Amino acid sequence: MPLAADRTTNQSCERSATSLARDGRRVYAALVFAPLFYVLVRYGTPVAFFTLVTAAALLALVEFYRLYFVNQRVPIVAMALGLSLSGLLLASLQWPELISERVVLLLSLMAVLTYRLGSRRSLSQSLIDSAVLIFGILYISLTLGHLLLTRAQEGGQFLIFFVVLVTWASDTGAYYVGRTLGRHRLAPMVSPNKTVEGLIGGLVLAVLLALAARAWFLPSFTVADCLATGVLLSLAGSLGDLAESVLKRSAGVKDSGTILPGHGGMLDRLDSLLFTAPVFYYYVSFVKGSAT
Repeated sequence: MPLAADRTTNQSCERSATSLARDGRRVYAALVFAPLFYVLVRYGTPVAFFTLVTAAALLALVEFYRLYFVNQRVPIVAMALGLSLSGLLLASLQWPELISERVVLLLSLMAVLTYRLGSRRSLSQSLIDSAVLIFGILYISLTLGHLLLTRAQEGGQFLIFFVVLVTWASDTGAYYVGRTLGRHRLAPMVSPNKTVEGLIGGLVLAVLLALAARAWFLPSFTVADCLATGVLLSLAGSLGDLAESVLKRSAGVKDSGTILPGHGGMLDRLDSLLFTAPVFYYYVSFVKGSAT
């Protein structure tokens, strides 16, 4: 019994040390990237912000495709096609006067269905290959592209800060409250570490930060707007997090990548934002009535 107790204690200490190290890497990464993000959004040109969103989307898309091709040799042509079409879709959202996103979506559908016509690879997986290619474009570029639409609105810089900060608050609250107080699992089959208590903690912190953002830089939002967006973004972000967990679990991996210290891959960092960005854009567009 003493030996078993010692092993349990050692394992607990190891988990705590690992958690502290991961938290430290999170802090260091935030200290580096947060000021750069602020300067780029606040003072950068729309083209600079487009470059940032496109780079993040393409990195996340590479990680997504590797989830599917994890045990296979990644087909370069398929990867290049998916990345090119994603970049074109984002460009259509940034400059709709040049090309319609509907045209790009139709072109993407036709391209992924026909690119295998000249391929020498076995056609046994062509249906799944095409589905994965088009789904990646929709899942990542179409959703994240709503940040470009938000940035294009009046006061768009501050709207971007709002949605990113509230999404971050929800993720942070869910992580720390769930880790310290979590008892009831939220979705045990998908993500055993997610808890109901964490969900509530994320929701509360999201609302509080939304109210703080209103007082700080977004006075056009009412208290009701802050309550509504805090709740909506928290729930949407949780769904986005769980949705990515389903994809990773099906691929048998823990993180989508290792590009961000303490955060895993780019897709791990963006999973909540992929859902909150569209939700926030349409809230601002239809409820606040400031769509461009």
